[in-house]
Amino acid sequence: MSVPADGELVRLAIRVRASAAEAALARLLPLMPGGAEERLAGDAVEYALYGAAGELPDEAALRALAGDALLGVSRAPVAGGWETAWHAHLPRVEAGGFAIRPPWVAGAPDDVVIEPGLTFGAAAHPTTRLCLELLRGQTPLSGGAADWGCGSGVLAICAARAGFEPVLAVDVDPAAVALTRENARANGVEVEARRLDVTKARPPYAPTVVANLTLPLLRALAALPGPPPRTLIASGVLAGQADAVVAAWGMRERERRVQDGWAALRLEAA
Repeated sequence: MSVPADGELVRLAIRVRASAAEAALARLLPLMPGGAEERLAGDAVEYALYGAAGELPDEAALRALAGDALLGVSRAPVAGGWETAWHAHLPRVEAGGFAIRPPWVAGAPDDVVIEPGLTFGAAAHPTTRLCLELLRGQTPLSGGAADWGCGSGVLAICAARAGFEPVLAVDVDPAAVALTRENARANGVEVEARRLDVTKARPPYAPTVVANLTLPLLRALAALPGPPPRTLIASGVLAGQADAVVAAWGMRERERRVQDGWAALRLEAA
């Protein structure tokens, strides 16, 4: 995400039909290489991009790719302080036996304290909470666990708290890797964080993997050569996309949880 020198940042909102969101996102990805905010809004899914007006894709290009799935496009200036304005709405979250909060929210001494920075992952999103709930029932196996697409490191840190060792975390964003390392140190756990583009190279193997990613990324990972994990906890997808994740990986589905239109799956190697 680039910030214009004059500070005039624009938010580009792309609304698509929820029933066609999977296909629309796959077609739109070339226009959003740095990723996008994603939120469910009734029968629509909204993807949001930030940047200078001249750097963002125009509506014609979006319509050419998304086709009939596109419901609308809107642009709005972003007020100063946008980078951390959402921090004010972060609560203390309890999920999967963990209590997670940012440093400025009061809590208990044994809480997992996560500085979110500018990355995704403070356990406020349903997909993160669902992953934590599915992780709770897992017995740590020899070989440890991995978090593919770690963001702030919350899932990797909770895995380490749960007794998994070693714990590996990877993300394409160098800022996320650095933040994961800082949060792991602050919580007194060992997490090895590396930069990796999971669309180009399969992350190192771990018996248990948590992957809170979009459906196109989960499909890309499934297609890469290498053995699947023994247990894959996958989320970041809409409830209607869950079957596509199972089909892509060809693993046995052991558990599925849904919250607020989002889904998480616990898959096991056949």
